Amino acid sequence: MPDHRPSVDGARVLADLNALRAIGAYKTGVHKPTFSEPHKLSLEWLVRKLPGAGLAATTDGIGNVFGTSATPGPKLLAGSHLESQNYAGWLDGPLGVVYALEAARVLNIDPGVKGAVEVAAWCDEEGHFGSFLGSRSYIGQVTEAEIDAARDRTSGRTMRDALADMGLAGRARVAVEPGRHVGYLEAHIEQGDTLESGKLAIGVVTSIVGIWQYKINFIGEQNHAGTTRMAVRKDAGLALAKFCVAIDERFPGACGPRTVWTTGRITLDPGAPSIIPGGAEMLFQIRDDNPAVIARLEELLQTMAAEASAKGPCTVNVEKIRTGAPAMMNPGIQDAIEAASKAFADGRSIRMPSGAGHDAQMLATVMPAGMLFVPSIGGISHHWTENTADADIVTGAQVFVDACRRILAG
Repeated sequence: MPDHRPSVDGARVLADLNALRAIGAYKTGVHKPTFSEPHKLSLEWLVRKLPGAGLAATTDGIGNVFGTSATPGPKLLAGSHLESQNYAGWLDGPLGVVYALEAARVLNIDPGVKGAVEVAAWCDEEGHFGSFLGSRSYIGQVTEAEIDAARDRTSGRTMRDALADMGLAGRARVAVEPGRHVGYLEAHIEQGDTLESGKLAIGVVTSIVGIWQYKINFIGEQNHAGTTRMAVRKDAGLALAKFCVAIDERFPGACGPRTVWTTGRITLDPGAPSIIPGGAEMLFQIRDDNPAVIARLEELLQTMAAEASAKGPCTVNVEKIRTGAPAMMNPGIQDAIEAASKAFADGRSIRMPSGAGHDAQMLATVMPAGMLFVPSIGGISHHWTENTADADIVTGAQVFVDACRRILAG
């Protein structure tokens, strides 16, 4: 018999994504920081769209937008975020929201589906005011004191002022309702080149890495750059540079197969060309989905600092400033995505970890969670040239909606 079930409208998915792209457009990407006018307009766009998917729209006191269903039966939560990094890409975040919206539009009117897809747009996944504030608020990890202290990392605007400007001051924050959802599913561009280079259509995410961040300080002696002999200098900047090289020499012998590490902001004190820097600081980050690997690398980092301090001429101190536990994605949801890929993407899928953080890692602490990746052209993201082929976007939508169908049925 012919299949009369409602199906994905690829043209509608692309039109929705391009409508969001037009809000806060910057070159071929967008500039849509959290609680900016373009972000506010994007949230309002979603609120207007949700009733068409049979969902009641709510914006809570931290800027999360929810689309909820009164349909009896199991509920699957799906979504992502609508703000962007500064002057960045158009798909990082909105792709997952539009896929969730499309899943609700297709499945919530299908008489063969028991239950419904509900939609969430999490606020500030990109960290303009803090770390995953929207999804962390939903799972009960954000205090009022944290909101009081939050400042926009670019402008310094307080979060309280931003919420007031959004018309959200005093509004209650929505919290997870235990047992309401059978799981959470999020779609995202890969932000790497594994899928593109392998001519694959779908990434089935197995885990989301934890992120550990450190501040490494180098203490030397400030002195005159013209009169201090090289042999007696205590140059903190030079000590920092040597330490960076040593990390790249020694970490490969202790890391895991997917470990990555990055040196971020480097500052020299005082940083003038005529003064030997007496102090230097570097921010350093390690990502992996295996806590044992991180523990091994952290121990190595401390050992290297102790060795450098003992050798001199500068002292090195390592301070951990962020710990992020990895999140494992639910095996059953992974199976549903893979089965949907076989049905709609010729099985061109691969199971892979996510090297970037996502709201799904927060939701995974309170319910089964899963993620689906689609290819990124050139592996580029967090830049206005970020892009994915239209055909890959549509294929991803078909796989996502079918995975939602399978999860609700299972």
